[in-house]
Amino acid sequence: MQYFPAALLELADQFARLPGVGGKTAQRLAFHVLSLPSQEVQAFADALIAAKNTVHTCPVCQNLTDREVCSICDDDMRDQSVICVVAEPKDVIAMERSREFNGVYHVLHGVISPLNHVTQEDIRIKELLYRVGSGKVREVIMATNPDTEGEATAMYISRLLRPMEVKVTRLAYGVPVGSQLEYADEVTLSRALEGRQEI
Repeated sequence: MQYFPAALLELADQFARLPGVGGKTAQRLAFHVLSLPSQEVQAFADALIAAKNTVHTCPVCQNLTDREVCSICDDDMRDQSVICVVAEPKDVIAMERSREFNGVYHVLHGVISPLNHVTQEDIRIKELLYRVGSGKVREVIMATNPDTEGEATAMYISRLLRPMEVKVTRLAYGVPVGSQLEYADEVTLSRALEGRQEI
C-alpha cells in the first residue's frame, strides 16, 4: 500500500541520489520542499537549472566557472609558472582560504581508484601534461588528499612529469593522513604549503 503520492516519493528518491543523503534525510527534504511557498520552490528549481546550464570547466585549469576562462587563470597577478594540482573543485576553495598560494590550479576531477573503477584515463591528467609541456611551468605542487588514492595519483603524475624537467613537490603533512582538504583549517593548509617537499 502506498502511503504518499507518487510525486512525493519521486522527489524523495531524487534527493536520495545525492551523495551523503540517506533515505530518511531524503524524505525530510522532500517534505520540507512541499512546505515551502511556491515562489521559493521555483527559485530553488531555477537555481538548479541555471547552475547546470551556465557552469562548465575552465579550458585551462579544469576548475568550475561560468566565464570563458576562470577568474584565477585570468588573474595577471598570479604566478602562472606554479600549478597546484587538486582532486576536486572544492579543494581549490580550501586552498584559497589559506591565502598562502599565489599560483594557479589544475583540477583532476577525481583520483586514480581501481576499487571504484577510476583509471588515469578518467581524470584530467592529459590536460595537465599539455600545460606543463608548454614550457612555462617551473613547479607542480601535488595537493591531492593524503590517503591511499591521493598518494597513488600524486606518485603516478610525478613519474609522468619527471622527464619534463619541472620541479614536482608534495604538500607537507600538516594535513592529517586520511583526511579531506575541504575540512582542513587555514593554519594547517598554510603550514602544509610552506613545508612542501620535492617528490
